[in-house]
Amino acid sequence: QVQLVESGGGSVQAGGSLRLSCTASGYTGTFASMGWFRQVPGKEREGVAAMYAGGGATFYGDSVKGRFTISRDNAKNTVSLQMNVLAPEDTAMYYCAASNRWAGLDIEDYNYWGQGTEVTISS
Repeated sequence: QVQLVESGGGSVQAGGSLRLSCTASGYTGTFASMGWFRQVPGKEREGVAAMYAGGGATFYGDSVKGRFTISRDNAKNTVSLQMNVLAPEDTAMYYCAASNRWAGLDIEDYNYWGQGTEVTISS
């Protein structure tokens, strides 16, 4: 069965950096889409970044453009998120997701989800 496991979350001060990683198992192929989403209590889950296999198309949420960078290692079905210039507004639970569709940042099109890793940014 497909399983996604995130790592790299933690607590840092505003202006700092974190790198999140996600490893997929139980799937021998290459996911069309892999991405990151985040959620805070009382709000809907929002798309942070996503990347397609092959062509390497990327998608970013407006609030993270220029600060976050997504990357993939297709050979190992891993996806990472480099987060720079972090701000308190970035505090959230971050979820890794994968899909065999060209999903972009559309939550509804993702089939597999990790359990999340917490990111806390203090001012």
